[in-house]
Amino acid sequence: MRLIRGRFAPTPSGLMHIGNARTALLAWLLIRSRGGEFILRMEDIDRPRSKPRFAEQIVSDMRWLGLNWDEGPDTGGPFGPYTQSERLELYESALRKLEREGKLYPCYCSRAELLAVASAPHGLASEGPQYPGTCRCLSPQERLERARVKTPSLRFRVPDEPVHFRDEAAGDQTAPAGAGGDFIVRRADGIISYQLAVVVDDAAMMVTDVLRGVDLLDSTPRQLYLYDGLGLTPPRFAHVPLLNGSDGKRLAKRHGAVSLHAIRESGTPPETVIGCLAYLSGLLDRPEPVKSAELAADFKLERVPREAVEVDERLLQMLAGNTGKRI
Repeated sequence: MRLIRGRFAPTPSGLMHIGNARTALLAWLLIRSRGGEFILRMEDIDRPRSKPRFAEQIVSDMRWLGLNWDEGPDTGGPFGPYTQSERLELYESALRKLEREGKLYPCYCSRAELLAVASAPHGLASEGPQYPGTCRCLSPQERLERARVKTPSLRFRVPDEPVHFRDEAAGDQTAPAGAGGDFIVRRADGIISYQLAVVVDDAAMMVTDVLRGVDLLDSTPRQLYLYDGLGLTPPRFAHVPLLNGSDGKRLAKRHGAVSLHAIRESGTPPETVIGCLAYLSGLLDRPEPVKSAELAADFKLERVPREAVEVDERLLQMLAGNTGKRI
């Protein structure tokens, strides 16, 4: 029987907020309820955006919430290192394999277009229009001429076939052939894409189950193409709806800062935070203090709402310690 293994893999580019915490809690509960092993991995592949102080704060906040892990950057483990910036050779090895099999090609398109491609995970909507395949069929001579004036990025040739997969939270999914177009796996500045790094890492760490936000659902077909291209076994996926503010938009600083650091500074106990997140996730009938470990035995993924959940002012005030202070 295959051992269940899951992970939470944040990008340390800012303070952890309650939306991140809710995803971490659900990912942790899914694995613990199945008797599996849980991994913490720092996805700092975009070094200019990632800061060590945020990585340290994430570790502290996770421990404060009671979300422990079996392997991680501070504890080590058999599949380390658990920080992406220390795993670059693995990504380069994957690129070499894909290149040998003709699955990549150099792209010499403008810097403006390349900058539109997000290296950190935010879903395909952040990338702008679908890449039209401008550099896909360049002749060797054309590539040579363009290489004289510009360092290329590398793009993955998306197969002309649809992708079907079953998502444990979002249901059956189908992406049409060529959906999203050929995508970048290494930027011109040498930074490895999120899509490639996450596939290589999850496979190398033997991850069997991935729970993450629904904003990454449209990235999954690309990752499945990469799993197939690299001859790797993909995990099961579960993409859960996000938390929204009262305006119906994704919860953010504009709704009043919601960082765990600020919540902790306000004196709110971690059990209050877990209780609020569990309530928002359909695991409790009302927001009441509870420890994360107390939720694991009865966790059922089907109880999590299938639509985005609105976080009202009352809950934000509860997290602020009922002081009336926005956090």
